[in-house]
Amino acid sequence: MSTAAYEPLPLTSLLALATAAFITILTEALPAGLLLPMAQSLAVSEAWIGQTVTVYAMGSLVAAIPLTTSTQGMRRRPLLLLAITGFVIANSVTALSGSYTLMLVARFLAGVSAGLLWALLAGYAARMVPEHQQGRAIAIAMAGTPLALTIGVPAGTLLGNVMGWRTCFGLISALALLLMAWVRLKLPDFAGQAAGKRLSLGYVFTLAGVRPVLSVVLAFVLAHNILYTYIAPFLAKAGMAEQTDLVLLVFGVASLPGIWIVGVLIDRYLRALTLVSTILFGLAMLVLGIGAGIPGVVYLTVAAWGLAFGGAATLFQTALAKTAGEAADIAQSILVTAWNMAIAGGGIVGGVLLERLGASAFVPTMLVLLSTTLVVVWLGKRHGFPVSEVTNSDAR
Repeated sequence: MSTAAYEPLPLTSLLALATAAFITILTEALPAGLLLPMAQSLAVSEAWIGQTVTVYAMGSLVAAIPLTTSTQGMRRRPLLLLAITGFVIANSVTALSGSYTLMLVARFLAGVSAGLLWALLAGYAARMVPEHQQGRAIAIAMAGTPLALTIGVPAGTLLGNVMGWRTCFGLISALALLLMAWVRLKLPDFAGQAAGKRLSLGYVFTLAGVRPVLSVVLAFVLAHNILYTYIAPFLAKAGMAEQTDLVLLVFGVASLPGIWIVGVLIDRYLRALTLVSTILFGLAMLVLGIGAGIPGVVYLTVAAWGLAFGGAATLFQTALAKTAGEAADIAQSILVTAWNMAIAGGGIVGGVLLERLGASAFVPTMLVLLSTTLVVVWLGKRHGFPVSEVTNSDAR
């Protein structure tokens, strides 16, 4: 094996990207933990505060592709700084404004910034390292996501209840400002695409392997969000409604070793890890469907679900980055759109199932989606999820 495989990763730079991911997820999810104090302060219902999360997702959904496509020629570091600036502005407005309408506008801006940032992260991380280290680099850059969900949101919720919700959003703005200085000083800059090399969205979409990866993202993430969005009514059916927060904590904690395992092994076993994650997720859901009324089974299967899902974003982004090559940023913007469509679809499909068939319909639907995922990954032996994942430098 080549000694190049042991080259140290640029951790300082990659951790800056992980902090950007942390801020993005924290900004998105924090209102869910502060519904009551925000609603009381702004004199609106908790349901209306919940729409601040919806508006954020809409911003990402509509902006990721057009923004990424139109900024192909910009240098990468100034573009990343521009995206982070959006979080500074949006969270500052949220912290200071007494207007619910203005807050919605700020949340939409935050979502737009998130759409651009997510499209940049994987490609940025991949450009900083040799090809045989790209998976690990992307895993480190994505580590901020589970940390935000397992530590950031609970800590922010606690802080918001003690010091006030506006303080939380003000602190996120301050963190984003510090991150801007970190990025400016420590991240390498990369040129944008030259005018003659810029690729159209249609061309990128037709690249071999891109559509299979996107199909897997849609099916896998839709299956996840059907249950994750409606975990409370599912647990209520099992007599565990009061344990929803603990169940979600188990899921979040279990996702951390998932992303660590993926980060260590992804550069050699991307295909195998994707298959194993899908199978583990499916088996966990099958057992959960059978033993949903037994608390021990619920906690065990939720932990397996978290382990399977923890590294999913890294797997999919790495697969797409390797498949798309120089078109990685455009391809990632499509992935961001597909991911947000799956989040929205989870709310819609799960809601219809809950209303018409009840929570017991979740697991069979998810198993169909995960079976589809498994078939697409298995068939992607040449493009998307190739069998040969050992690079030439590893083989020597």
